[in-house]
Amino acid sequence: MSSLFNTVLYQPLFNLLVFLYEKLAFNDLGVAIILLTLIIRVILYPLFYKSFKNQTLLQKIQPDIQKIQHDHKNDREKQAQALLALYQQHKVNPFTSFLLVLVQLPILIVIYQLILKGFSPEAFQNLYSFISVPEEINNTLLGLIDLSKRSIVVVGLAAVLQYFQGKLSLPANSVKISRQMVFIGPVLTLIILTSLPAAVGLYWAATSGFSIIQQIIINKRIAKENGEYKTNNSKTP
Repeated sequence: MSSLFNTVLYQPLFNLLVFLYEKLAFNDLGVAIILLTLIIRVILYPLFYKSFKNQTLLQKIQPDIQKIQHDHKNDREKQAQALLALYQQHKVNPFTSFLLVLVQLPILIVIYQLILKGFSPEAFQNLYSFISVPEEINNTLLGLIDLSKRSIVVVGLAAVLQYFQGKLSLPANSVKISRQMVFIGPVLTLIILTSLPAAVGLYWAATSGFSIIQQIIINKRIAKENGEYKTNNSKTP
C-alpha cells in the first residue's frame, strides 16, 4: 500500500513540484508551492463545484427533509425511501461532500510530506529520469520568508483566508450555529500551523486563497442557474 501511495501520488506530485521550481518558479520554493496548489485546485474544481451545489440544494430542501423525518419517524425503511425519492427529484447526492473530502485527504497528506521532507537527497531518488536535480535549493518565498522556519505572518494570512473561505461557502439562509462555525476553521489553522514550517502554512493559505476565488465563481454560477430556473418556472402556465 505504501509503495502504491508513493507511485500514484507522492512521486508525480514531487516531480511536478521540482519541475515548477526549476522551469516556472525561478528557483523560488514559495512560488512553486503556490503554482502546485493552483494546479491541484483547477483539477479538483468540477468536484468542488458539484459539492457546493449539492450543499446549496440540500439547504433548500431541508424543510422537506425534516417533514419526511417527522412523518416517518417510526418507520426507518419508509423514511429512507422517501428521502431517496426526494434526492432523486432534486438531483441531489448527499455523499458528494464526503467524496470531496475523501479525494482531498490523500492529496493533503502527500503535500505535507513533500513540504516537510523538502528537497532532500533521499527525496530526489523519486525523480523521473527526465526531471533534473536542481543545482541549488532556495527555501524562501520571494526571498522574504524562510519557508523552512515558522512564520507568524504566513500563519496569520492562512487564518484570515480560511475565515473568508468559510464565510463565502455558507448559504445565504444559513442558521446562526453554522455562521458561528466559520470561526472554527481559522482557530484550528492558528493552532495547527503555529508549530509547523512556513511552507505548510503557505500551502494552506494558497489553498484557501484559490478556494475563495472558486467560491465566488461558483456562487455566481449557482445564482445564475437559480435565476434561470425561476424565470422558466414563471413562464409555465
